[in-house]
Amino acid sequence: MTHVLVTGGAGYIGCVLVSRLLEAGYKVTVLDMLVHREHTLLENCHDRNFTFVYGDCRNEELMKKLLKEVDVIMPLAAVVGFPACDRDPISAQTINYDAIVMLNRIRSREQRVIYPTTNSGYGTTSGEVYCTEETPLEPISLYGRTKVEAEKLLLDSENTITLRLATAFGISPRMRIDLLVNDFTWQAVTNGSIIIFEKDFKRNFCHVRDIANCFIFCMEHFEAMKGEAYNVGLNEANLSKAQLAELVKQQVPKLYIHYAEIGSDPDKRNYIVSNDKINRCGFYAQVTVPEGIRELIMGYRILSKRAFTNL
Repeated sequence: MTHVLVTGGAGYIGCVLVSRLLEAGYKVTVLDMLVHREHTLLENCHDRNFTFVYGDCRNEELMKKLLKEVDVIMPLAAVVGFPACDRDPISAQTINYDAIVMLNRIRSREQRVIYPTTNSGYGTTSGEVYCTEETPLEPISLYGRTKVEAEKLLLDSENTITLRLATAFGISPRMRIDLLVNDFTWQAVTNGSIIIFEKDFKRNFCHVRDIANCFIFCMEHFEAMKGEAYNVGLNEANLSKAQLAELVKQQVPKLYIHYAEIGSDPDKRNYIVSNDKINRCGFYAQVTVPEGIRELIMGYRILSKRAFTNL
């Protein structure tokens, strides 16, 4: 039985991924520090193929011990997003990059790594020309820089795949409301209004379940895909902020959208992304943004915001 180590497995993507891996019949060990006091993995405790280890991915002795028993490594542990990284730059550097350097040094070259980075590395392109895996990476934040540097390190090594993830959306047991689709929908159902700066700035999106499914797809097609980076997003979801807001308004008709002409959004990312490369391998994201918005509206009847951001 293939044994997978998922660092950061209690997080927004990680907890969805872990459940998917167990459902698919894999043995899974999760390493996580539970910095947000997550209880997201409790539903897996009955599964004999699930192990949880409380600990830090920067702990070399602990990582050496865990690596002795695993076949595939999915290093999800990270300080995610530019605001969280700017708030704690030391953790951002040591978790997002230094821990990957250490992991790559101590793992066996036969062990496979599937690493999530971010397509925010494309930075501030025009938003009119599709970014492919050949497009130069020009990250504009500490978060983007640490992830891009870690990706390069891994791609220069053996038995690795890197996934340049689009902006995630959708319900997860470790919910995050600060992601763009999730945030716009939250504002719509709780405040009834959204103020948008740089309404024409574009981004690509991908549902959290599709992201989890992509990790499993890569593991099952590893030999054909290894040594490469892949954009992972929904083809029809290269959307501007204005287009996204209008999709939310279709399901929350009371929503008032104000496009601010004065002021700016500190997040200057503006790009559209081609997912053709991973599509050619056979993987396609499935969950549409409208489907995700409907799901979020239902989920927000249950949630309170206070515990569900990275800030």
